[in-house]
Amino acid sequence: MPGGPHVPPPCRRCGRAEGYYSAGLCNRCHRHAPQAVTACRDCHAWGVTRTHQWLCSACRFWRKQHPVGNCTVCTAIIAVNSEQTCRLCWTQFLASGGRKGGADLLEANRFGQQLTLANLHHANAGRKRGSSRHDHTTDPGLERRAVPPPFRSVVHRQLVLFEAERDLRRGRVCGFPAPADPQMAAFLDQALLDHAADHGWSRSTIKRARQGMAIVLGLQDTPGAPLQATEILQLQQIQLSPLRLLDVCAAAGLLDDDREPAVARWFSDAIADLPEPMRRELRHWYSVMALGSTAPPRSKPRSETTIRLYLRWSLPALKFWVAAGHTSLREIAPENVKAVLPESGNPRATMGQGLRCVFRVLKAHRVVFLNPLNRIRTGTHPPHPPMPLPAGALHDAFHSPDPAQAALSALVAFHALRSGQLRNLLLTDIHSGRLHLDNRTIPLAQPVRERITTWLSYRDQRWPHTANPHLFISKRSALDTDPVGVEWITRSIGITTQAIREDRIIDELFASEGDLRRICDLFGLTISGAKRYATTLGHPGLSTH
Repeated sequence: MPGGPHVPPPCRRCGRAEGYYSAGLCNRCHRHAPQAVTACRDCHAWGVTRTHQWLCSACRFWRKQHPVGNCTVCTAIIAVNSEQTCRLCWTQFLASGGRKGGADLLEANRFGQQLTLANLHHANAGRKRGSSRHDHTTDPGLERRAVPPPFRSVVHRQLVLFEAERDLRRGRVCGFPAPADPQMAAFLDQALLDHAADHGWSRSTIKRARQGMAIVLGLQDTPGAPLQATEILQLQQIQLSPLRLLDVCAAAGLLDDDREPAVARWFSDAIADLPEPMRRELRHWYSVMALGSTAPPRSKPRSETTIRLYLRWSLPALKFWVAAGHTSLREIAPENVKAVLPESGNPRATMGQGLRCVFRVLKAHRVVFLNPLNRIRTGTHPPHPPMPLPAGALHDAFHSPDPAQAALSALVAFHALRSGQLRNLLLTDIHSGRLHLDNRTIPLAQPVRERITTWLSYRDQRWPHTANPHLFISKRSALDTDPVGVEWITRSIGITTQAIREDRIIDELFASEGDLRRICDLFGLTISGAKRYATTLGHPGLSTH
């Protein structure tokens, strides 16, 4: 584990005794350590990283041209030229007006050398005309091209006579046209290679991404215009992933995201059977909920989950009123609301909450005349006290041979982490045997350390070139820097993190005999949140817990 608990050994690659990171390597040699900027190993110019072994481009070229020897000026064992001088001393000699065979080298370096910033020379300096040497991406078998000139997209759009879906599967047989704008194609190809180098894509991933980019550029209706997201998504027809191309085009500033949100399509399908006046009123409600309102009464956009819940709770009442002959929400009176509301319980509370939101927004924007739920009590959701898991429910996940499942279940079972905290954990959040989370320092239990170490070894072996800084990554997120999804967390563990978290907090509550302050400090709860767990102390089924 980074930082302990034992004395760290020297780096097995460079021999440094400080800065140990993981797997026998220091933070300068380990590929997953933070990319700290430091000075060049040969000329001490500031501004290099681990990407090129802590050397600036000039010193890398110098090493290729000259053998290793003993510098006659600074006595360092380093690459020297025919005058037996290293690059730093020779640069100082040239800067002071010296020429080969001219002024004394020792006199020019008598008072030291002037240090510089790295990689400020011209990109073609030191190259011979016609040289075939190129920079490489993280894949040594794939070469970067020369940097193309900046590209500026056109501002117009070519209109089409008929809107028709393209069947890309026919292109497998007939072939695809070449890109109509070679300058845009060269610019995006270089942007793709740069993005691939920064995110550690493999050779096969880069090859398929370049193939998909060429296909999309060849099918453009307006050559030179930003690529539309719907055009890129058509690559799914021929089993090419469009998600990586969306990221590349967005980073290059050439993406026109014309996708319709999934919640908008769901909303249209959900209200399709309602009368047109009612659909028009609900579309106004959806617009305010999804986009917010900058005109009085002002409101902020709400999440997609909130929109789905409120409409789903309201739909039974809306369909009941339509069946009763109502075509608009302006016709709804308190008597109509009372006729459709359930008698009691959670169904009454949820339907009332959904309808109250719909009528409150429409009344505020003067779409309806009154809110018929103003004087009607619908109650609240009945509380559900947290309960422990059955005995042995976590055994298989905790001892799973899958490193991700074992590490995730251990973190939740011992330290009660939420799914959002697991998703956003970074590699740098765990060091010295402790987890640093939300301004808290949590000493990790020994079983948790063992399983995290196993997961880190698997992660390093499975995705050695990934640039994703998060602790937990998947096959998809390894190619970018986004966190994994909540579904991946739940699917990997096999149990929801909330159920495991509640089981752990209840266990600690009984062990501490109801000490609420203790569980607040251990698990980051508020007092009101801790009181919810306190209701389990008197539960008859947990008296012998």
